[in-house]
Amino acid sequence: MKRILLTTAAILTLAVPLSLAADHGGHDTHSGHAAKAEVAHEEVISGVKASFSVQTMADAMKGMGMQIPKGVRETHHLSVVFRDVRSGKVLTEGTVKVKILNPDKREQTKALMGMQGHFGADFEMAKKGRYGIMCKFLVKDDKPRQVKFWYSSK
Repeated sequence: MKRILLTTAAILTLAVPLSLAADHGGHDTHSGHAAKAEVAHEEVISGVKASFSVQTMADAMKGMGMQIPKGVRETHHLSVVFRDVRSGKVLTEGTVKVKILNPDKREQTKALMGMQGHFGADFEMAKKGRYGIMCKFLVKDDKPRQVKFWYSSK
């Protein structure tokens, strides 16, 4: 009986991480709520691949089984996954800051916080048009890196 319990415990201990790895083994490296996120931009900077995604707050909250609280002005969730190019490992520790230039030339600047395998924050992107997204980040080797791209909201 003791041997069966130990064997079952060992199998479960190995099965859970393997199932999680299989779930995140493909292109989508975001967890749960970001599964429907639109990939906005990908770029490799000094050995780190940055994958940016944008999704509406409604979709993000729905994916987590929650509703948007009243009074929330932010309309979109911006997330970024950093991956070491050599090892393929997701980098989950670091400092990330994003500035968004709205179509009306208004700016929003926020620090992104670590969230289950990615960094993210919520922004107000209700207007249709092009948004300039600038990201500065420090991960793994504390080397400053930055990414700039345009995102079109339809």
